[in-house]
Amino acid sequence: MTSEMLLPQQAVPAGGAVLNPFVIVDDAAGFVDFVSGVFGVAEAAEARTEMPGGKLIHAQLRLGTVDLMVADRLDGWPARPGLLQVWVRDVGAVLERAAGRGATVVTAPTPFYGEITLGRMLDAWQNLWWLWAPAPGQPDPEPHWDGGSDLVFGTLDATLRSLRH
Repeated sequence: MTSEMLLPQQAVPAGGAVLNPFVIVDDAAGFVDFVSGVFGVAEAAEARTEMPGGKLIHAQLRLGTVDLMVADRLDGWPARPGLLQVWVRDVGAVLERAAGRGATVVTAPTPFYGEITLGRMLDAWQNLWWLWAPAPGQPDPEPHWDGGSDLVFGTLDATLRSLRH
């Protein structure tokens, strides 16, 4: 389906995505290092924009075709962490790597619908990541309302409730 309002994917400059997330966190440089280390992607050095005091007003990393943009929270600005979804090759390996860099595993690798494995993590900047990996041949789980596990919803619910301010 095409949209009369959105730029067609093939027309987005530099092969980017039509929609790109932007998060505002404390210690944006540390967050950039975390994302780079966990996902094995490089920061777009030409995009890094520091303010005179050293805070980042803009940094970005490309994950696939999507640019994840980041800035430091300035005085008077609220932090605006994200809820981010990333397709990976191995959910368990990413969670292990992230935990080694200070993230908390929210949902261990879990069979999900449509031959997918799901995992979630909460990083030190309060971004909640959904990690998805194809799992061909993996059977769908039983819905929790039919007696199956409530792990997928329960871990999300508990984590989001713990972040209330």
